[in-house]
Amino acid sequence: MEMVPVSSSSIAAIGYDEDSQTLQVEFNRGTLYQYFDVPQQIFDELQQANSVGTFLNEHIKGIYRYSKV
Repeated sequence: MEMVPVSSSSIAAIGYDEDSQTLQVEFNRGTLYQYFDVPQQIFDELQQANSVGTFLNEHIKGIYRYSKV
């Protein structure tokens, strides 16, 4: 999955696989998480958010299934 660097104090990069609707988030500490069944629109909004970390906390964490990679 192609990862795109983001400007964030806690997140280094994000990536998205459209076919499986999987969002991948790499944190600055090197931890990698995958969130499942995330619609394309949510990923698009995440990319455009003023704060990627805040958007992740408010619109993704606790809503979508996830796994630490």
